[in-house]
Amino acid sequence: MTPKKKQIAPVEATSSPTAHAEPLAAQVDLSKAAGHESQGQDDWMEEEERENEKKRKAAEFALMLEGSFSQTKKRVSPGDRIKAEVLSIGKEEIFVSTGTMHDGVVRRQELTGADGQVTVKVGDRIDLYVTQVRGSEIYLSTKAMGGGASEDLEDAFDKMLPVEGRVVELCKGGFRVSVLGKLAFCPISQMDSKRIETPEEYVGQRFEFLITQLTERGRNVVVSRRKLLDEQKSLSQAAFAEEHHAGEVISGRITKLERFGAFVEIQPGLEGLVHISELAWSRIADPKDVVHVGQEVQVKILKIESLPEGDGRLKISLSLKQASGDAPEARAASGQLDSSDPWAAIAQKFPVGTVVAGTIQRKEAYGIFVQLADGVVGLLPKSKAREDAQFHFEKARLKDTITVQVDEIRPSERRISLGFPKDEGEREWRTFAAATSASSSFGTLGDQFKALMDKKGKAGK
Repeated sequence: MTPKKKQIAPVEATSSPTAHAEPLAAQVDLSKAAGHESQGQDDWMEEEERENEKKRKAAEFALMLEGSFSQTKKRVSPGDRIKAEVLSIGKEEIFVSTGTMHDGVVRRQELTGADGQVTVKVGDRIDLYVTQVRGSEIYLSTKAMGGGASEDLEDAFDKMLPVEGRVVELCKGGFRVSVLGKLAFCPISQMDSKRIETPEEYVGQRFEFLITQLTERGRNVVVSRRKLLDEQKSLSQAAFAEEHHAGEVISGRITKLERFGAFVEIQPGLEGLVHISELAWSRIADPKDVVHVGQEVQVKILKIESLPEGDGRLKISLSLKQASGDAPEARAASGQLDSSDPWAAIAQKFPVGTVVAGTIQRKEAYGIFVQLADGVVGLLPKSKAREDAQFHFEKARLKDTITVQVDEIRPSERRISLGFPKDEGEREWRTFAAATSASSSFGTLGDQFKALMDKKGKAGK
């Protein structure tokens, strides 16, 4: 018989705490690891999204910046056809975008129907043609100029648009000008805004003109350059008055000299006047002694005022001598003296009591003006001039040399009062009095007075 195999009972897992601890701990560790891994993945994704957002915004900004730069660099010229967006509609003009940094202008009547109503609204995009570019101003039209010389002339005349012309020759009373293939007449008074001395210099040159008269379908054309120059000058003056103010120092160029001063061009088509008294600190007889035509200068704006005619023209007063800095008293107070202004240190150079030889510069009924140095003139009153028996007021002549004494200085008013030198003792007393006027010590005053008397006593021995 085959012996029966002994069956072995399965071993049951124990339920002791130690037996369960290791698998549970492993499960917790795995769970934590999974949680950390999930959290880290979420953080990484959020960080990546933030980086992508930054890159997207940077790309959008770069695109906008590039568009801005391309718009800044973009230019339009007469004859260009552009797609413009209507920005605003005014009573006489309609403003549109041009794709540049400057908006364009269209006459309202060009976009008005037969019923008198405007045919466009804000936001519409329309095709227009550039007819004129003048600085930051761009003018447009719905029609392109080029349908024939007569039609172009009529368009320019109706819309008051400038046209380019070449001065062909001189003729009686003016010039013949070739404009759009037609010969036009320009009166000599309408060729420039200034008086023409040498008309032959204009022959062969090209300018822009306004058509002032057009008859017989282009067979009789009269043009004016002066009207265009006056219009440009008016615009230039208005812009200048808005951008500049009295007290500002600007650059300019001497364009013309007159006996009363010098004209300075401070921007194209705009001039100011430097009066002869504002050319130099010293008195001058003729502006040409100080400046010359064509010279580049720095000038200070003294005053900007509109002329009473009401046509928008300006009167601009300038100073050449004051362009170097602030008022002398202000510079003196700050310790920054300007050597170009002789009044900046006048009290140090000519203190009260100074005896100096000067030149008679001007003679008036009330006194004599004496030049002490370049730009420094003092007044010797007639009453003081008669105190000296040796001086004869009536016989004094210009350019004569005269010895005077500084009696009073008023720097803020730029005035010096003069007198004749007294005897040596009186001059010493005046110097002593000026030196001790600020002292409040009677003992010091008495000591100095005694010293002065002792000095006079020794001199008499």
